[in-house]
Amino acid sequence: MSKKANIEIQVTSHIDKALRQLKKKIEREGVVRDMKRTVYFESPTQKRRKRLVRAIKQELMRLIAAGQFQPKK
Repeated sequence: MSKKANIEIQVTSHIDKALRQLKKKIEREGVVRDMKRTVYFESPTQKRRKRLVRAIKQELMRLIAAGQFQPKK
């Protein structure tokens, strides 16, 4: 069930820039999220709740981007 991710970064002269690129790629690939999922047990109820919260947040962001919803300040 474990996936292996191969992430390649080319290091030219700036190690800080390469480190930032690596962190971004790891975040996009979801490596840390997958690792946490395998380390910590999550009940089905928690999984459903997280999925619902994520869906609500994405819907709000979609509405804000479309200009149909103005968040309160």
